[in-house]
Amino acid sequence: MRKMNILCLAAIMGLSVSCTKKNAPADALNAAKSGKLNTQGSPPGDVVGKLVVGYQGWFSATGDGSPNNHWVHWAGNAGGAAPSPGHQTFELWPDMREYTNSYQTGYANLGNGQPAKLFSPWDVQTVNTHFSWMQQYGIDCAALQRFGKGNAQLDGIATRVMNAAQTYGRKFYVMYDISGWTNFQSEIKTDWTNDIVGTLHLTSSSAYAMQNGKPVICIWGFGVSGRPGDVNSYTDVINYFKNLGCYVIIGGPRNWRSQTANLPAFNLANMIMPWATGTFGDVAGADSYVPTLSADFAYCNTNGIDYQAEVFPGFSWSNWNGGAQNQIPRQHGDLMWEQFANVRNQGIGNVYVGMFDEYDEATAIAKAAVDASMIPTNQYFLTLDADGVHVSSDYYLRLTNDGGKMIKGQIPLTFTHPTPFVVGGTTTTVFIDHCDTATGWTSSNTLSVNTTDKKEGTGALQSVGSGIDEFRKSFTAVNTGATAANGSIQFWYYVSDASQFGTNNQIELGSGGAADVNEYSWNIGTLVNGWNLITKSFNTATVTGGTPNLAAINWFRIYHAKTASITTRVDAVTVIH
Repeated sequence: MRKMNILCLAAIMGLSVSCTKKNAPADALNAAKSGKLNTQGSPPGDVVGKLVVGYQGWFSATGDGSPNNHWVHWAGNAGGAAPSPGHQTFELWPDMREYTNSYQTGYANLGNGQPAKLFSPWDVQTVNTHFSWMQQYGIDCAALQRFGKGNAQLDGIATRVMNAAQTYGRKFYVMYDISGWTNFQSEIKTDWTNDIVGTLHLTSSSAYAMQNGKPVICIWGFGVSGRPGDVNSYTDVINYFKNLGCYVIIGGPRNWRSQTANLPAFNLANMIMPWATGTFGDVAGADSYVPTLSADFAYCNTNGIDYQAEVFPGFSWSNWNGGAQNQIPRQHGDLMWEQFANVRNQGIGNVYVGMFDEYDEATAIAKAAVDASMIPTNQYFLTLDADGVHVSSDYYLRLTNDGGKMIKGQIPLTFTHPTPFVVGGTTTTVFIDHCDTATGWTSSNTLSVNTTDKKEGTGALQSVGSGIDEFRKSFTAVNTGATAANGSIQFWYYVSDASQFGTNNQIELGSGGAADVNEYSWNIGTLVNGWNLITKSFNTATVTGGTPNLAAINWFRIYHAKTASITTRVDAVTVIH
């Protein structure tokens, strides 16, 4: 959903100020610890006390048989031409392995040699696949996005969502987005009464979400900059739906409580869901949002309104709207989990994840490409290993499942996520070096062993200085048992101040006993202050000076240009496969 448009992107990082997680009210903290979460005035239902995801369903492709019958949302080409290098409006490439039908794009083959194809939700199997994932990963309810009044495309997707929700035992409700909808005040009433209820019979479905015995409707955009309406139209629309017997959710901006002119309308809503996506860009920023969560929650409790917190995994739209690649990094789930934990720590029992299938702005939690082997070779797309950690394509679905359990009090509050990066199969780990002693290691800086701040064993190697060569070792050959197709190097890397790094950096692993001889190398990638788990696949490496022999690895180096003296550490250098 193009909700990110409401944000001033230049200010994102400026919002990321330090804030303690311990500023929750005492009653909320006690509730969180006990597992008895405050779901406010309404009892648990299909949205109160539940994990809800936003569902777009807005993609289409030429040849899919839909009313659109051309590429929509995957590309913005004139005439609906297929997405191709430089002509796409999405950032995150989906994992396509479970779709029966798919549609050929204009890209080169994927890194694994498979054709570059994409899905269409007009295919029933696509929507069924998505709702089967919701069932598998503990997602209770989907908010079906509806932009403006209905048409054959929107209505067809709505029917597919209803049928899939019924099949897989999930709930769903209609979430209108008023972005660009000039006549929303009158047309939203007609669309609901004539189309949603009268023609499509969505609210008659056993899967349609009910709260307090009432069908749920959400309207997103009230009070959001650039969206139509004012307090009078908002009041009219809310009252219209409440008089029809609906449970009305309002989606608005983060600063909704400061909109004094609109508060009389907001106070009429049954539930408020402020939009958080993109209003902070890292874990510290997520913590800076806690006072807002606390104040929002208190206001809603005082005024008899249910409160739904929104969380998101990350954000980027460089392929569609420019800006930096991987603009708000996911930090291998740390950003999203911090939000889940902060919500739980406030005792808030209702959460909305934005979004399930939003590949456009890279906020999708649905299965996605894990590395370069799963994206076209001739166009940049974000992959789930962008921050150097290999995770499975369903990782964010599993993380969401665990987050939902924590929100509901089914697992204890923890600020360290319990979700493994990869599940299934057997992972073999071969140590190149435990980094417990400095024997054989050299550095252009002061080298020592830190026995206090370590990730494994009895110590971690530590480099202090401004020299470019941090850690370097030629050692007795190790048979890793890996292949170039299935193996990765993995190690822990500590950084005291990532802002002091220059752009010239590299990780090297080889079998020639020296630099540039039978060597794999990688750019280190995005780093955060503190410990980073680095994972780099051999099939994404640059190969220099001949093919490395993975049965005889004997060279490792990290170098990084710096603008000042900093401290770095390395621990547990391994090969996994």
